[in-house]
Amino acid sequence: MPDHSAFSGIARLVFAAGTLVLTGIPLVKLDAWFGKLFWVADPRIGAARCDAIRYSQVIAELQRRRIQFADDVADWQEVRWKAEELHELRPEQLQAVDAWMEAGQAGCVVMPTGTGKTEVALSIMQRTKVATLIVSPVRDLMYQWHRRILRCLSYDAGIIGDNVFRVQPVSVTTYDSACIHMQSLGNRFGLIIFDECHHLPGQIRRDAARMCVAPARLGLTATPERADGRHADLNELIGPIVYELPIGEVKGKSLADYDIVRIPVHLNDGEQKRYDLLSEEVRSYMSEQRKENPMFSWEDVCAESAVSHDSRRALKSYHAKRAIEDRAEEKLKTLEDLFRLHAGDRCIVFAGSNAMARDVSLRFLIPCLLNHCGKKERLEILEGFAAGDYPAIVANQVLDEGVDVPAAKVAIVIGGMASSRQARQRLGRILRRSGNARAVLYEVVCAGTNEELRSRQRRRHETFDGTKHRRKT
Repeated sequence: MPDHSAFSGIARLVFAAGTLVLTGIPLVKLDAWFGKLFWVADPRIGAARCDAIRYSQVIAELQRRRIQFADDVADWQEVRWKAEELHELRPEQLQAVDAWMEAGQAGCVVMPTGTGKTEVALSIMQRTKVATLIVSPVRDLMYQWHRRILRCLSYDAGIIGDNVFRVQPVSVTTYDSACIHMQSLGNRFGLIIFDECHHLPGQIRRDAARMCVAPARLGLTATPERADGRHADLNELIGPIVYELPIGEVKGKSLADYDIVRIPVHLNDGEQKRYDLLSEEVRSYMSEQRKENPMFSWEDVCAESAVSHDSRRALKSYHAKRAIEDRAEEKLKTLEDLFRLHAGDRCIVFAGSNAMARDVSLRFLIPCLLNHCGKKERLEILEGFAAGDYPAIVANQVLDEGVDVPAAKVAIVIGGMASSRQARQRLGRILRRSGNARAVLYEVVCAGTNEELRSRQRRRHETFDGTKHRRKT
């Protein structure tokens, strides 16, 4: 029998500002049951607090000890779908749904871009029939989710973000808006879905998970790993990986078969001369600093640039180098050759900077998608691209993740970061199957520069096995 000698009456559990507050049970008892530091005493109200994410764990422990308590936390309801027009799931999608259900309705599903993670999520929403919040990294994806829910489940989901605050039992939001509003909405949903969940473990964005009580949690991503190693935190914030689909199992089946072609180009004489000069300035500065501090790093350069003229000059030289790599004249000539080669095909060009994206847009008179483009403008460009009004579009990072791009089978990468995740996300934009059409991704790289090193880092994944290397003639 439980020991009630240390407290009297019925305990009460409530949701308050992204936390759980438990009254009626002394902290010493809670420490004995849950362990030290699980609960924290709040002397302002004479009760104990813990993160809202621990709701299921708290309920299970109190029930296990047969403690009488009033649960005033959950404020969600069952959802009745007006209509269900979901596509029949492919075998791998059904396996993902079943794996998540069997894992206790908490965990991450890892599937390559284009294999239908959204259909997996919609099927889970259909099965669970519980109030759901979908969290996406950007506004475009938020509105894309809204459209898919309306089309497939005939439900006009609420929107929380982009200066809109319309909360419904099923709502869509962004990571940033979720962090802001979760302290008041964290007990309104029984299921929370984190799209592109590799964004979640960030120092601030993780609050979207910590302040939510939802017992059912689903993470969706094609690329769970993070350079800072924080992807390990997904196990606590959402749950373990419950299903992972290698790209090799669906290449040429659910996804289009594809080729990756790497084309090296060279800086012209003027670009090379300036590039070498800037490189020497950066090397000289780092060498001088490491004479006094052998551990001096590039992070130190960035940190000191606000107060040190020499650090600031080295940082400017570095960015000037990147600009030369991004905007090399030979890249534009190669891009022109590729457009001619694929005349009649819809092409997506991925630039490494906004400046290069604008250069491409002006030179070839094609639409340019940048982060600051408005929702209406982006939708008009994508719809025009789908209709064939625009033979090509160029973007910096807007199309890297999640956004559905109409059937296009040619992608041309002329710049980017060293992230393998970014490279796989960009490849995924052209892998949605359309008949037997074969996709091709071209990577145009400045030979003999740091961009060549970044290219090698991007391709350190099985997805890029068999990359073809061609020299421009």
